[in-house]
Amino acid sequence: MSHLVVDHLTKVYERGKVRALHDVSFSVERGAFLVLIGLSGSGKSTLLRCINRLVEPTSGRVFLNGLELTKLSPRAMRKVRRRIGMVFQQFNLVKRATVLQNVLAGRLGYNPTLPTLLGRFPKKDLQRAQECLERVGLLDKMYVRADQLSGGQQQRVGIARALMQEPELLLADEPVSALDPATSHSVMQYIEQINKEDGVTVIASLHFLSLARRYGQRIIALRAGEIVFDGLPEAIDDQKFKEIYGEEAEEVEVR
Repeated sequence: MSHLVVDHLTKVYERGKVRALHDVSFSVERGAFLVLIGLSGSGKSTLLRCINRLVEPTSGRVFLNGLELTKLSPRAMRKVRRRIGMVFQQFNLVKRATVLQNVLAGRLGYNPTLPTLLGRFPKKDLQRAQECLERVGLLDKMYVRADQLSGGQQQRVGIARALMQEPELLLADEPVSALDPATSHSVMQYIEQINKEDGVTVIASLHFLSLARRYGQRIIALRAGEIVFDGLPEAIDDQKFKEIYGEEAEEVEVR
């Protein structure tokens, strides 16, 4: 059984005027590293958010381990979402909170609401938070406010927060688009490490094809909400590139 199955997914916005996704179907095996590529507005972010139902699909189905997510009640979906980590383009940190507080937010779905609102977490969660920060090289920044960190450091806090959930699936929505090339590779290598060492299935949307080729075991390309390529990175030749990005596009390498 595939780990994740997306079945004829469609998403229409603005009273039927904007079709963000059209009849998208694919499956992902456990432990895979899948990269989504395509122009801005091609549907990459919408697809990721439909998978964990931060955006509700208009039609179609999503299955995780055989469980149909698109049928679940909001309460049941919140429980499933505990095991689906998310890394956001703009980091989504509480800027005035410390690095440690931001990472502990990854356990909010597992603990009673009142103690967590008061900042009280079990000892094992505090220990795990430190372990997650150590994995992304930020243990020494534990008590620093998030807004005092660089962009790359903030995204690493976002990765540590996702790790706190003990995810089986990690969705990364343009995780390095706000970062310079060298920092982009640093952040992607942490995501790759989680995939390889923890066996976490990763679906990441990336802007640059060079990054997609370096980190993706498989690439799905979207154009105007439809899949126009699904295969190995090395299969994207000049002709495929033009089909994905348009005839006027030129490939820019980011090393």
